[in-house]
Amino acid sequence: MGSELPALAPFQQMPFEQLPQLPRRPHPYFDEDLRDAELTYGPYGPHRVTWRQHGSGPPLLLVHGLMTSSYSWRYVLEPLGERFTVYAPDLPGAGCSDKLAGPYHPEVLAGWIGAFAEHVGIRGCATIGNSMGGYLCMRLALRDPEAMSRLLNLHSPGRPELRLHALRFALSVPGVKAALGWWVRRDPLRGGPRPGPDFDESLKSLEEATEYGLPLADRPGSRAFIGHLHQTMAPGPLGDFLKQLKQRDGFPIPLMLLYAPADPMVSPEVGKVLSVATGVDVTWLERGSHFAHVDATDEFLSAALPFLE
Repeated sequence: MGSELPALAPFQQMPFEQLPQLPRRPHPYFDEDLRDAELTYGPYGPHRVTWRQHGSGPPLLLVHGLMTSSYSWRYVLEPLGERFTVYAPDLPGAGCSDKLAGPYHPEVLAGWIGAFAEHVGIRGCATIGNSMGGYLCMRLALRDPEAMSRLLNLHSPGRPELRLHALRFALSVPGVKAALGWWVRRDPLRGGPRPGPDFDESLKSLEEATEYGLPLADRPGSRAFIGHLHQTMAPGPLGDFLKQLKQRDGFPIPLMLLYAPADPMVSPEVGKVLSVATGVDVTWLERGSHFAHVDATDEFLSAALPFLE
């Protein structure tokens, strides 16, 4: 299959029509059954949460980002599972977890991560958060330092950038949310949001498009996605978060900031801003992207494992 794929430069997005059915690199994501439970949490009440569990050893929580799901961690489940029991949940509104009406305020979702960890008996474990997941985990550590023992933040947002203000304004215009929801639902695999581009776009597949697109195919799914865009990534709470970091004397738990200089999705400058605010040096991945755990797995693991262990 690999020989049939077009030659791509780094970050050159593969046309949808050329995506292979299966990724060229095998992974164990579907090897074990999807786990689920009813979780009762604050503003959401009882709802269904799903997660993948892999490996053996001390627990390790993996929190995915915007436009993805627990499937995002497919290439690191096996190597991390050799050292840890990995828990990779689908956040509310993502993957196979319930598509709730909201709220999707980042403080609510941060508390949800803590509630999930407590529900499955891994409160206080080491944690990796990617993108929006890293941002939410940092917020959780600020409000509840005992919720995790240490946190690896892989390329999260961390300041209210201009494009987030523009997005907030656009979604506040009457009719825009409804139009966006219709656009996403009309063809969620082809026309829905596709995370990336990745450093190595040849890893993309219809399998990935299905995992990320199908949850958006109905009104609850598209509404949840828009809730993440409009509320979770709102610039106001991001600004408050950064201000809170700057007012503290260091971060309350061991923290690793792992960023890729070539990331096209979140400016690497955010890593520098968070470094100043927390007093933690940035570890730079010279290869890879916003999803370095997907397209630069070896480099990601070489940086991450010494910190996690």
